[in-house]
Amino acid sequence: MPASVKAFSPGHISGYFSKVVGDVPGSTGSIGAGLVLAEGVTATVERSNETEVIVVADGVETIGSPPIENVLERMGVRAFVQTESLLPIGSGFGLSAASLLATITAADELFSLSMGMAEIARSAHDIEVLHGNGLGDVAAELGGGLVCRTAPGINGVAGRLMGLEMPVAIVSLSPISTRSVLSSPDTMEKVASAYPGRSPADIDDFFALSRQFAEASGLITHRVRVILSACDDANVLASMTMLGEGVFAYGEKAAAVLSQFGIVYSTHVADAGPMILEVNR
Repeated sequence: MPASVKAFSPGHISGYFSKVVGDVPGSTGSIGAGLVLAEGVTATVERSNETEVIVVADGVETIGSPPIENVLERMGVRAFVQTESLLPIGSGFGLSAASLLATITAADELFSLSMGMAEIARSAHDIEVLHGNGLGDVAAELGGGLVCRTAPGINGVAGRLMGLEMPVAIVSLSPISTRSVLSSPDTMEKVASAYPGRSPADIDDFFALSRQFAEASGLITHRVRVILSACDDANVLASMTMLGEGVFAYGEKAAAVLSQFGIVYSTHVADAGPMILEVNR
């Protein structure tokens, strides 16, 4: 019987999206396209008499996580959980979903629950919907690549473009509350009308569609506009992170351009979804 289990889930940046409201959590979510990130969340889960959660993201430690505490209660287990990420929370990296996927994957192994990835994904997605977080991140993070989602819920992925080996660079200026955006009727009306309505053909098309969406949605701030203009001048593929006040860019020159505007988080496109990293007995 393991004493602790460590698992990993990749992160995800949406390039464009549209919210879908269903009758139940499984039919609620979003459609759109985004990049699954090789950087994400590592969760270490240990047996404990009482549930305790520590979240470490971008060097900042926070005690407690209602989504993780909620899902553990639904699973009928108590545990000490520590999640870790090099990326900041609330900046459009899908870390809420990644934290849930990594934690549930580790807890499933630790407590021999035999859930399977489909049930793990459903549990994570339901909690994401309940807490008003990223509505399409769970489905995206189940695998790697440039992912296109054409239906809400965990089975909405229509395709994944793999083999994208160039670097992904990200600069994050400040968080944007996903819940506040998703719950604003005016904002969501603009987002819905900005949705391009098709899947990208390749990485260049993805950034073109993402940029068109960012422009039409009205979400671009002045500071993001300055960074995007610099990327345009350098012929670097770039768009605004959804949802966060920041920019993500692709290619060998991306990090150098973004470094003028703040700390650059450098990663690649992931080639796989959640996985067990360690089982300690």
